[in-house]
Amino acid sequence: MIELKNVYKSFGDKKVLNGVNLTINKGETLVIIGKSGCGKSVMLKHIVGLLKPDKGEVCIEGQNIVNLNQKELYAMRKKFGFLFQGAALFDSMTVEENVGLGLRENKRFKDDEISKIVAEKLDLVGLPGTQNMSPSDLSGGMKKRVSLARAIADNPEYILYDEPTTGLDPVMSDNIDELIRDLSDKLKVTSIIVTHDIFSVIEVAKRVVMMEGGVVYFSGTPQELFASKDEHIIEFLKRTNKQQ
Repeated sequence: MIELKNVYKSFGDKKVLNGVNLTINKGETLVIIGKSGCGKSVMLKHIVGLLKPDKGEVCIEGQNIVNLNQKELYAMRKKFGFLFQGAALFDSMTVEENVGLGLRENKRFKDDEISKIVAEKLDLVGLPGTQNMSPSDLSGGMKKRVSLARAIADNPEYILYDEPTTGLDPVMSDNIDELIRDLSDKLKVTSIIVTHDIFSVIEVAKRVVMMEGGVVYFSGTPQELFASKDEHIIEFLKRTNKQQ
């Protein structure tokens, strides 16, 4: 279980998180939505310890990670896979080297074991036989899939997705949504997806959280979100639908 307790974060004079309280249950598929700049991605980075709050607690399985030292933080992060918004692949490396990077850094596996794991994960994301390709040879959707293979390479308990469908056409966005849903079911992981894509809410979410003003403004099922009579929610959905 992940818990954020009264979490505040500012950058200079700009308050981004203004007392966030949120519990994410083990095995849950949670989608986080909200206007640009509302703190979605900032909250995601707090969960994995890439940012520290100015105030409050971030608890992973009952342990407050805010005061962990570097070694303890690295150990905690092994529970997580992270799909970055821009895929964040290294152009100088092959697909196999990108996917196996974390496994090599941890030095727990031999080269032939890493190759086997990489092949398994690429097969899971629908890219078998692409190990020797370069990121420059891949489409946007393929890069996201390779990045996702890297995120699941070490069998994480939690997968965090930061805008996984950004920059993709509608067909590829649907494919990525389907992949997220399938991996959540097959791997039995906790999935947390930050997105602006309202179709991802429909296709993926078991629960939706909407951020507004640096706090959790709404938490419920997709059905409850779309049936809401709240003016802020109605306006947000209307604007999002226009943009898409």
